[in-house]
Amino acid sequence: MSNSTKQLDLSTKIAKKLTLKNPVIMASGTFGHGAEYASLFDLSKIGGIVTKTITYHPRAGNPPPRTAETPSGMLNAIGLTNPGIDAFIAEKVPPLATLNTGRIVSIAGTSDREFADMAARFNDLEGIDALELNISSPNMKDGGMLFGCSERAAHNVTRAVKAVSQLPIIVKLTPNVTDIAAIASAVEEGGADGIALINTLLGMAIDIDTRRPILGNITGGLSGPAIKPVALALLWKVVERVSIPVIGMGGIATARDAIEFLIIGASAIQVGTTTFVRPLAALEILDGIADYCKTHEIDCISDLIGSMQPPAAH
Repeated sequence: MSNSTKQLDLSTKIAKKLTLKNPVIMASGTFGHGAEYASLFDLSKIGGIVTKTITYHPRAGNPPPRTAETPSGMLNAIGLTNPGIDAFIAEKVPPLATLNTGRIVSIAGTSDREFADMAARFNDLEGIDALELNISSPNMKDGGMLFGCSERAAHNVTRAVKAVSQLPIIVKLTPNVTDIAAIASAVEEGGADGIALINTLLGMAIDIDTRRPILGNITGGLSGPAIKPVALALLWKVVERVSIPVIGMGGIATARDAIEFLIIGASAIQVGTTTFVRPLAALEILDGIADYCKTHEIDCISDLIGSMQPPAAH
């Protein structure tokens, strides 16, 4: 049946037992806790949101300056500033639960036990659809990439959380490793329901007039269009290795960017840094994906996902 007579199906599975209405998700750290943006646009139009990362205890974050503009991107060293899990559950979960979209809570811990303890707290709460384990933050010295850079550590923390959580578990990976596909395979073996990648690349910038680092933390996470080619290559390596759904992100600013990730094999994409520049970018990207599918007579987004062809013969 042609696309002209059949309604386009954009629904996509991003984890075992979790399907979203479409593949556009707002990335953690760039969209508050979701409800703050409800007055900006209708959040029910997008597939989902990922909250700013929550830690067990409140975190003040890193010293300023915390952001710096770079060519085709930005550096951030926020340091996972957040009110802690108790305040998050009391103050942020109720408005989050009212949103008609996929609701994914990002958590970060300093040990397997802390990750597991946090995950268990969400079992009895309504309005949460999945957890995203942030084992990849370059700005958290007491956790973060310490888990994401080791196959064993990544496997163990995933397994610890899966042992106690009743929610789908998506593990967010760092690009700052030698073999990201090996890390992805380890978290799949640990029981992950889905994988998200990439988090930011480690970077820094210098003020040549003062000869000092621009960021108070010295280094930060690089995001924005500059990192898209890296994100695409690492996504390709991971989807070739694992059988669970993979969410792609890193430098997505337009529908064409998002479609590249989908063609490689991402089941969904996350929109991050570009939201700071164009707050309605996610809606533009979603419309562009739909237009592409109609133009190419694709009835289901699943027919686009993983449809990459081999290089042209010369």
